[in-house]
Amino acid sequence: MNFTESFKNIYNYIRPVLDIGILTFLLYKVYELLLRTNAVQLLRAAIIVGLFFFGIWILDLKTLLWLARIIAPTLMVCFAILFQPEMRKIFLKLGQADWFSFGARSKHTSVDSVLIAADILSKMKRGMLVVFPRHTRLDNFMDSGTRLDAEISSNLLVTIFGHDTPLHDLACFVKDGKILAAGCLLPLSEQIDIKKTYGSRHRAALGMSEQSDAVVLVVSEESGAISLAYDSQLHYDLSMDQLTKILEKMLNITSKDKKIEDTIDEHKALS
Repeated sequence: MNFTESFKNIYNYIRPVLDIGILTFLLYKVYELLLRTNAVQLLRAAIIVGLFFFGIWILDLKTLLWLARIIAPTLMVCFAILFQPEMRKIFLKLGQADWFSFGARSKHTSVDSVLIAADILSKMKRGMLVVFPRHTRLDNFMDSGTRLDAEISSNLLVTIFGHDTPLHDLACFVKDGKILAAGCLLPLSEQIDIKKTYGSRHRAALGMSEQSDAVVLVVSEESGAISLAYDSQLHYDLSMDQLTKILEKMLNITSKDKKIEDTIDEHKALS
């Protein structure tokens, strides 16, 4: 038996496992993508239409099958128009996805300063909106504000958001230890079932998470609650420990030498 025949035998043996493995991986990624884009209604509509066509085919209802063949192209066009926002989000997330990424590619050393400022502003009942860009380029949103490229510090963030400056009412972009821009306008959420109690900052944070893979931190001016928006979902009123863990995970930060609670306690003791 030569090498080619041996390879073919081995391949024929592992091919079913490889086939099932790849299919499982793709189905999981599609499911994950649907969750990230809140496109459950798109999936539900597709299932209902599919079951309807399957039913008339099983029952061999010839008149309905004839009608279905005629209206199917028009139905697909209407489907695409009605669910255009959801489909746009799916393809947007698909382009942002890192399906085969292993390990961290970027370090956000600015998280500690942002969380300290958020804790201070929360107690002051002052609003705050900070965007952590990840892989999607967001230059068009940063260009709507004022470019700073300033070394980040909690004092600078408190100055921007804690006082009625021209930049306090919109968003800051933070990455790699710098405040890239401030006073930036963010898109509002397109979700129709968002809670009416959420203000414009929360809607803007959610809107940015719908149009990019960024993580957005928002401090409520009314309640002082600190929340995170990412993957088209808003996680409201998180503890400092939850904020730290989520940001470290989403921004690929190792937990080594990260002592945010100790830093905040030290700040409280000094104040």
